[in-house]
Amino acid sequence: MQSPQLDLFADSRDVMLRNDVADALLRRDTSAARAAWQQLVAEFADEPQAGALQCLVEQLERGDPGPITSPAAAGSAADDIDRRIAPAAAAVLGDRGSAWVQPLWRALAQACAAVPFEPQQAQGHAAALWLRAECWREAADAVAGIPSWRRIPAALTWMAQARHRLLGLDAAWPLLAELAWLAPARFAALRPLLADPVLDRLCKRFAAGFEAGGGDDDWTWFPAWAVIDQPALVRPLGEAQTQRGHAPERALALVRELIGYEHQGRQRDLIAGRKELRDLNDALFAAYMATR
Repeated sequence: MQSPQLDLFADSRDVMLRNDVADALLRRDTSAARAAWQQLVAEFADEPQAGALQCLVEQLERGDPGPITSPAAAGSAADDIDRRIAPAAAAVLGDRGSAWVQPLWRALAQACAAVPFEPQQAQGHAAALWLRAECWREAADAVAGIPSWRRIPAALTWMAQARHRLLGLDAAWPLLAELAWLAPARFAALRPLLADPVLDRLCKRFAAGFEAGGGDDDWTWFPAWAVIDQPALVRPLGEAQTQRGHAPERALALVRELIGYEHQGRQRDLIAGRKELRDLNDALFAAYMATR
């Protein structure tokens, strides 16, 4: 009988030692990871993953960070995970790398609990770090501690994401509307992160059929357009808080009023409201009339 063919790659010594390091890392066994890494580099000085493995071993050995109070220090620590630790984990652990890094984000978020919000170091605020750790309730609580968070684009983005994860799209609609008004580019960037099929379909239809001026600023009109496309959004989007009273905010209120006038048969108010909508934005008025 023919003996089974030897799989030289699977049975090679370097692969075995490399797997030993990876297994110890996944168990978060610091001493075993260090010993396995030392054995690997002792026998294979040119091991291509030696640097990435060393990076992760040393990260385990450092343990959780102590309290951080400086926004600059918090931002630097977050940047280190993003630029150095996370890529090493992905290279060594593959699909399991992201899960391996999550406890680092949690530990850093806890360490940065007292860090004040600093726009230039926003990635180091606890709210941003809790989101990276997928701890949605903690993220929402951290945002709530930022004074006037609804008027701060980064903080409003964080709260919209946290609320969507905790309670779903209906609960997030008011914050998404406010974000589209306040920082349309951030709204456009947040949408793929939420990966919400209902929101995605609406946004794709809007992008394909609505042109007011082009670019990210068109998204400021999305909340009003969404109510035109989906009248059931009258209630959730009606909870959005207006901040500046500018035209896109007024447009949402006006579309909601027009739908009410239609149901109540108030023709005179309906005619006046339609004229006001046309004066606010021709493209939005055209979208409204196309459904009537």
